[in-house]
Amino acid sequence: MNVAALTVLVMAATVMQALDTTIANVALPYMQGSLSATTDQINWVLTSYIVAAAIMTPPTGWASERFGRKRLFIVSVAGFTLASGLCGMAHSLEQMVLFRLLQGVCGAPLVPLAQSVLLDTYPRERHGQAMALWGMGVMVGPILGPSLGGWLTENWQWRWVFYINLPIGVLTAVGLGVFLAERRAQRPPGFDWFGFSALSLGVGALQLMLDRGEQLDWFGSGEIITEAVLSGLGFYLFIVHMLTAERPFIDRRLFRDRNLVTGLAFIFVVGIILLATLALLTPFLQTLLDWPVLTAGLVMAPRGLGTMAAMMLVGRLIHRIDPRLLMACGLTLIGVSLWQMSHFDLNVSQGLLVRTGVTQGFGLGLVMVPLSTMTFATLAPELRTQGTALFSLMRNMGSSIGISVVIFLLSRNTQIMHAELAAHATPFSAPLRALLPYWSLSTLPGAAALNAEITRQATLVAFLNDFRLMMGLALVTVPLVLLMRRPGHLTPPTHAAME
Repeated sequence: MNVAALTVLVMAATVMQALDTTIANVALPYMQGSLSATTDQINWVLTSYIVAAAIMTPPTGWASERFGRKRLFIVSVAGFTLASGLCGMAHSLEQMVLFRLLQGVCGAPLVPLAQSVLLDTYPRERHGQAMALWGMGVMVGPILGPSLGGWLTENWQWRWVFYINLPIGVLTAVGLGVFLAERRAQRPPGFDWFGFSALSLGVGALQLMLDRGEQLDWFGSGEIITEAVLSGLGFYLFIVHMLTAERPFIDRRLFRDRNLVTGLAFIFVVGIILLATLALLTPFLQTLLDWPVLTAGLVMAPRGLGTMAAMMLVGRLIHRIDPRLLMACGLTLIGVSLWQMSHFDLNVSQGLLVRTGVTQGFGLGLVMVPLSTMTFATLAPELRTQGTALFSLMRNMGSSIGISVVIFLLSRNTQIMHAELAAHATPFSAPLRALLPYWSLSTLPGAAALNAEITRQATLVAFLNDFRLMMGLALVTVPLVLLMRRPGHLTPPTHAAME
């Protein structure tokens, strides 16, 4: 009974945090009017949460040892719930950004702590099932976020995007206090302030650079150059300090584990594909195809059903089939779905969108469970919380970098394709003459209509190019599964093996 209850509580915390990475996106236009913010300013509602969560994820391992995992988990859930309520009550942009920062700080430990608790609660032979449950929350949350956010915004108010966390958070905090056992180190380690500061500088500056680069014309802006230099300096100082310090912020033993290092590379790629695809589909459906917010969200929702189906299946198969084979099959399915998406047109049907979404979601589910299981299979228990925090950090960084890159390429390729298509729009073009007088260059309405259609076609090509890019990334990653240690060679970690 305790295991089942603890699983439900941990899953609730995971879904709550993962959902908030995307649920607010569709509500931004509504927040903008209420908070009297510009388009540039309202993006800080997203940026503040991402930056705070990214910076505060790595210290989770230390904080768990220093204050106790149970205490940290309960305080984080309670703080996240309180911050969610404050976000819903915010009446100015300054208040919203401040409360989102608090929400990010408190939400950062939730996912790694949830993963660590499940790994410790379930015996090693059931780690595959445990990671299937954890993966559902991590991956289904962001996928269902736009649908739920769109429904709440249309039928209630944008503030309910945050209020929905209140009952879940209160019940989770109380339940954790009852069912979760405390685990605390006998000798709490000292905190490496220099290492933490250097990593925070690197991650924070990188997040800001990626988030604001498109708006400020990237390295044509002094701000972006400054953030790039600060990010590089922060990561350099952190790496040198980690390699030379006696007690670094992130334990060097983590990087001696081949499965962990390979898993970090894989989760980085998964993070790119998971959220970058959603970041592209939302404007594709709402802006280019002019679909209502709720319709677009509902069409994307079956992606989560595919993920859940795959995870429930893999949880049972992972000890019968080589997990590396499951990962390879999953990446291949993701590549196939992105190949299908690269052939979308302006008349794409809802059925095709649902089929590609289910295929991609199923592929992500096939990848996530064996990846989470094998990544920590040889890691010592005392390093597990720190390892899961690093795992979450790489997933978040992959998502941020992926979103920034595909949105930048979308904008640039739209301009390039517009110029190329417009070069063929001349009075001597036979196809254009066939469509006269609708697209006549000799009249202002005709020229405007022609330019609008060229823009639509150019934007479509730019979207398809992004889908092809991610397809290539998924397929190129497939051979890397061979770097993971074969399941038959996995042995329970010991203290001696890790020293």
